Amino acid sequence: MRWVTSLKWLAITMVAIVLAFAAFITWFDWNYARPFINREVSTATGRPFDIRGDLSLHWLAPNAKAPGLGRWLPRPRLIANDIVLGNVAWSQTPNMITVGQLTFSLEWLPLLDKRVVLPEVTLSAPKVVIEQRSDGQNNWTFAKGDGKPSPWTLRIGRLLLEDGAVHVNLVPQQLDLQANIATIDAQAPYGIGLSLKGTFRKVAVSGKARAGDVLSLEDTGDPYPLDADVRIGRTQIAANGTFTNPATLSALDMHLRLSGPTMADLYPITGVLLPQTPAYETNGHLLHTAGVWRYERFQGKVGQSDLSGTLVFRQRQPRNILQGAVVSNQLRLVDLGPVIGTRNPSGGGDLTGKPKAPPSGKVLPVDPFKTDRWRAIDADVQFTGRKIIKDKRLPIDNLVTHLVLDDGVLSLRPLEFGVAGGRITSTLVLDGQTEPMKVDSQVSLRHLQIKQLLPDVDLMKTSVGEVNGDAALTATGNSIAALAGSSNGEIKSLIDRGSMSKLMLEYLGLNVGNIVLTKLFGDKQIEMRCAAADFAVRDGVMDARTFVIDTDDTSIGVTGQIDLKREHFNLTIRPEPKHFGLLSLRSPLYVRGTFQHPDVGVNVPTLIARAGGAIALGVLAPYTALVPLLELGPGKDSPCGELLARLQRPPSRHPSAVKPVSGANGHPAGGKRDARTSATAPELGPVRDAP
Repeated sequence: MRWVTSLKWLAITMVAIVLAFAAFITWFDWNYARPFINREVSTATGRPFDIRGDLSLHWLAPNAKAPGLGRWLPRPRLIANDIVLGNVAWSQTPNMITVGQLTFSLEWLPLLDKRVVLPEVTLSAPKVVIEQRSDGQNNWTFAKGDGKPSPWTLRIGRLLLEDGAVHVNLVPQQLDLQANIATIDAQAPYGIGLSLKGTFRKVAVSGKARAGDVLSLEDTGDPYPLDADVRIGRTQIAANGTFTNPATLSALDMHLRLSGPTMADLYPITGVLLPQTPAYETNGHLLHTAGVWRYERFQGKVGQSDLSGTLVFRQRQPRNILQGAVVSNQLRLVDLGPVIGTRNPSGGGDLTGKPKAPPSGKVLPVDPFKTDRWRAIDADVQFTGRKIIKDKRLPIDNLVTHLVLDDGVLSLRPLEFGVAGGRITSTLVLDGQTEPMKVDSQVSLRHLQIKQLLPDVDLMKTSVGEVNGDAALTATGNSIAALAGSSNGEIKSLIDRGSMSKLMLEYLGLNVGNIVLTKLFGDKQIEMRCAAADFAVRDGVMDARTFVIDTDDTSIGVTGQIDLKREHFNLTIRPEPKHFGLLSLRSPLYVRGTFQHPDVGVNVPTLIARAGGAIALGVLAPYTALVPLLELGPGKDSPCGELLARLQRPPSRHPSAVKPVSGANGHPAGGKRDARTSATAPELGPVRDAP
């Protein structure tokens, strides 16, 4: 039994040694070890390290969750005061970290594998500087004194902060932020408060936040509470919710509220390209998983229009993409204006400027499209405006569009409006890869009601008939004005089997006698045999190749041009009656002047000639005075069947390739033209040939 006795004494000896060692390290004055610790940490990190205050050791119970023997070993808990860790040589700040008191627990066994595992770290009065240069070098990657990476790794489980400051300066992210931390009481689940100040992407940042006092740096599944209210430039951001694992923000569930004078201000913050808008506000849930941010079920307003839907931001190569669907139950048209290139009614432009006013005497918008931003992100968003609030003169009632942005090319397929009881459907392709931008557009008008198109014109209220039309245009330019002034293509429309006010026809012809009779005995509808318009567009000039309104009583022809570059009208209207008329002062009407100040009037020399002839004949022979004022009806029927047939041909974006056709009076287009000249036109769908 001697071996049993020997084994007993061996066990007693081992326990005694362990107890003696435990007693030694417990009552040992660890301040004597500070030079050794300072030297070893400085060598391992390649930075000067110094524990200037007291260093003490305490014991914690074994960690039951630790693997292997670790669950049986007690854990040391060290408390060090007044600690300084130096910074990298290129930094302007001498110390990366200074701590009033550092308390941490330590796992034994990972040290054998050169891993420092600290289950919990408490920093009291810390001052931390986090820096990264433009070349990517940072101050949180440590190296040994010889410049080689340290073989030791550090892992922290949970971090507790008490009253301190953190300065983050990341040049590649253009982030320079100062956060002051203070302990707060009686505001569970929050334990610390933060005040923020600095800049992000050259935009001022300020705000405050509350957060939990214990931050889990590992994905333990423990939710970390956050309540923040931050202002970045002119954008206000309020977030309240929880997340786990700050490295990946997994299980992020935040209620997010955004507001500001224009959504374009979000571009330097998020990198997501959004249009100029009036003041906006949104509320929704922000969720995050690997590489995907979702802003779900948000509700908001832009100007006085409501918005709702879900947007998804996906991180991918070579460009991130924004996807989703947005619905507006009540869309105010003026709030949509900045999206399509008109001025922002709130006065907001980009972050620093205001919208550019058109030059004197001009009306088309000159605000440039910022195509340089279009290649920063892709997009695939559907938008629906169910009810449109607009000026009563505008007959628009709804809007549907599908916006696709792919490598700087913006497509709207379709961009569809409900207009005057019908639809305007268009496809637009804006190529932002080129300078200036190139635009290709196709527009289709179907079943637009005449009386709804001009609701404020009394004489049009009794008119009936549908307007159908098509346009095919190309243009280059970086603003609405530039695009209009460089456009090329064709614009065509027709009205089949419509009617219009007889009184309007008499006004157009200055037929005084018939106007009086119509006023006395009442107006009536005159059936239109046809109405057709055909404009060739070349370098921003709309040339009226065909523009005719033909009824049983009158044939009205329009010739001339509309100059979109100069914003100038030059149109002549020639009404030709088909029946006898009394007291007619008929003369051509004209539309001249600019878009801003149009001038509509009569051909004065012709009018004076007819009136002068009546006066002269009245002096010589009173009974012949009415001869110049008699309209004997020389007008002929326009070739409506030919017009309608030709206006159903496919459109051409190159009007110079279209051969003009002789008019009904034998005048070839390009010489002495009249309104009955015709040319090719877009495919307008089924129409009925006029009689």
